[in-house]
This record gives sequence, structure tokens and C-alpha cells, in this order.
Amino acid sequence: MTYAEKKLNWCLKKAEKEGRKHRGLHIIAQDTRKADDYIKKAEHNLEVMRYLISGGFNDWAISASFYAHYHCLSAILQKFGYESRNQECTFVAIEHLIEQGKISLQKADLYKIFASERKNELEEADIVDLRERFQYGTETLIEKERINALLKQTINFIEKTKGILQT
Repeated sequence: MTYAEKKLNWCLKKAEKEGRKHRGLHIIAQDTRKADDYIKKAEHNLEVMRYLISGGFNDWAISASFYAHYHCLSAILQKFGYESRNQECTFVAIEHLIEQGKISLQKADLYKIFASERKNELEEADIVDLRERFQYGTETLIEKERINALLKQTINFIEKTKGILQT
């Protein structure tokens, strides 16, 4: 059993135990309309990111990028009949779908967002790390090249997600 399978089972049991207001992963009916709504929210977050960058608020643009990515992941989960109320459970469910070959994402795509125990293997911080550093810390400045790369990554991830939803 892979790490993703073990953690996925833990997330499912957590949601079952906690009930309606769970903080885990719940199996639900597939909902393409809700998946589409999550994509619209991701696109909204992308526009917020652009607005913040244009106003010089790159630190807040990182959070907008994170939520654009996260809403894409939520859209994918809706397509496959999952509801998540836990970021780690969301990431592990996506990792499991990748391992099963059900989605065209690569683990490297996921690790750009959230690397979990793989952080030491990466050359640069994942989006969760960046968001936490800039949201909870005192830094406000991020290199222009880095924020532009993050903007491009966000746009590409939304497009990849749309492709997954269409298959």
C-alpha cells in the first residue's frame, strides 16, 4: 500500500467519524456542475492575483495563486466524487488519482503546490510554503521573476485542470 493509499484511507475514516462538518475526505456523487463552479472560482482567484500584482501587492498575490490552484484540485475531486475539507487530504486524494492513472497530472505538478515530506528534494519552495511565509511572516517583497513565474504556473494549472475535467 502506497503512502497516498494509507493517508487516503485515514482521510476517509476521519470524515466518516466526524460527520457532516468533517475535516477529512468524503465520497460523494460526482458533480460536474460544482467542478465547473470551482474552475470559475480558480479563474476569479487568477484575476485577483493579476490585480494584486498590478497594484504591487505580490505578497498577497501568492495567496491568490494558492487558492486558484486549490480550487482546481477541488474541481478535480468533484469530478471523481470526493469532497475534501482538509488541505492535506485534498493533496493526497489527487496524488492517489495520479497513481491510479485517472488524471493526466504528474506528481511534479502537485509537488509545486504542496510537497509534504518531499520538501527537501525540491530546489524551490512550493506554493504552500510561499503562502505561509508571506501570509504569516513579515515579508512583503518577492522577486519579480518569481511572481511572474508563479502567475504563469497558475494560468497553466487552470488550463491543465480544464483539460482533466473535459476527459
